[in-house]
Amino acid sequence: MINKPIIYQLFPRLFGNYNETRKHNGSKEENGCGRFVDINERALKAIVDLGVTHVWYTGVIRHATAAYNHPAITKGKAGSPYAITDYYDVDPDLAKNEAKRMQEFEALVQRTHDAGLGVLIDFVPNHVSREYKSLCRPAGVEDLGETDHPEWAFSPLNNFYYLPGERFTMDKDLQGYEEYPAKVTGNDCFTSHPGEGDWYETVKLNYGVFYQGGREKQFDPIPNTWIKMRDILLFWADKGIDGVRVDMAEMVPVEFFAWAIAAVKKKHKKFLFIGECYDPNQYDSYLTAGFDYLYDKVGMYDYLRGVTSKSWSAKGITDQWMQHGDRLNHMLYFLENHDEQRVASGFFCGDGRCAEPAMIVAATLNQCPVMIYSGQELGERGMDMEGFSGMDGRTTIFDYWGVKSLQAWANKGKFDGGKMTDAQRELRAFYQRLLTLARDDKAIQKGKMYDITYAQGEDFDKNKQFAFIRHTKGETLLVVVNFHDREQRIRVRVPNDAFVYLGMDERPKATATDLLRGEKMPLALTADGTIELTLQAWKGVILKIK
Repeated sequence: MINKPIIYQLFPRLFGNYNETRKHNGSKEENGCGRFVDINERALKAIVDLGVTHVWYTGVIRHATAAYNHPAITKGKAGSPYAITDYYDVDPDLAKNEAKRMQEFEALVQRTHDAGLGVLIDFVPNHVSREYKSLCRPAGVEDLGETDHPEWAFSPLNNFYYLPGERFTMDKDLQGYEEYPAKVTGNDCFTSHPGEGDWYETVKLNYGVFYQGGREKQFDPIPNTWIKMRDILLFWADKGIDGVRVDMAEMVPVEFFAWAIAAVKKKHKKFLFIGECYDPNQYDSYLTAGFDYLYDKVGMYDYLRGVTSKSWSAKGITDQWMQHGDRLNHMLYFLENHDEQRVASGFFCGDGRCAEPAMIVAATLNQCPVMIYSGQELGERGMDMEGFSGMDGRTTIFDYWGVKSLQAWANKGKFDGGKMTDAQRELRAFYQRLLTLARDDKAIQKGKMYDITYAQGEDFDKNKQFAFIRHTKGETLLVVVNFHDREQRIRVRVPNDAFVYLGMDERPKATATDLLRGEKMPLALTADGTIELTLQAWKGVILKIK
């Protein structure tokens, strides 16, 4: 496990698509689709130059699409990347030559490694498409559900849960699709008639938990699903990827992960497991099971969003990191991913530049990893009406689409930013400086952190400013951010306790370099040892103290 992974999430389907038609609910032929080959050496170099260590390729494994699957149980023409139809295959849409699609993915993995980046993909263990059928599984591998007894509502021998005697129905035309008996829907929906708000396109996998029997766990002998899913993990690990982002990890029993992660890491010791987990009460169990990192969505993400767009008090950031104790450096910080609304959308803060102080905190507060979503560094707004996905502030995961900001940066595959606006260039430059610091600076990578917000006086607005120190031997950084929409003149006090805790030999001297701008600046030291600073609206500084 490296000190601090810097993760860049991208959808190959969107990332390499240069078609600018953008027809509402358009087909692949009309709106275009990015491919593995479009993520070329120039793209990867630009991602490395952004300060990234790992790329999370989202939507790689084959999933339901309107071209191959029943439209009534497929979300959008491009389909949900979380409705897997074959765990042993990749999405044909992403291939230049469909017959060689796996070789094209393997070549992308090699290109990515050659660029010095790690490769992450999704592992979706809780549910699969209603039309799951693996045609690419290795010889001798039994398919999911192949030996199930659908007349049994539950058995640890089955891969799915069934509703015997009931036919799958919905409030839409299912002509041409038959499911009898009905399988249980992926969001633990034990009905044969799921609604539009359910994960109706998916079915729940059975790990030996008898949900309708008081959640009794029947794990001895090892359930059949455990073995199949472990083998799927090993299949992808053997392809040379460096880790997985585990979708909805908390909906799968932690006992399975403890068993499967141990098996994978026995063969691939540095393989990363990042869990999408929203229940803080389960964090310790999943980390003990072997997860390297877990989403900090309901904590730090929600709070930074609140400070940025809802006038929550900045001093509450302290509570968010303090709640984690020893697991702090195992939490993944982010401001965007495919599930969340874009920072620059009208639903968040309307301008990507307004999230700069929140991003500084996310990237530098601790040793934990940080992630950005492609387009975030360009101020992508996500305010398009794409098709199945409406104007909701998110970039669609269900439709074929051309993302304007990414196309401006990619410039038809040159990845030189040739069509970017000045505002996009400025924002991307900020992300490049920040993430490169997070990746390379030893104090941010390995140093201790001391939150000094509590020690500030009247000349420091704790509702709008936040400050902390990162320190390692030979280097001290003072980080101060301003969530105010106006320039602020403030005083920052470094308490004596900070020097003791961090093992700092000397008090800050009168000069510093702002590492975000590369500018040396004088520090006005007052008689009581406080430092006077001027912070622009929605900005921050990372001061290397001399």
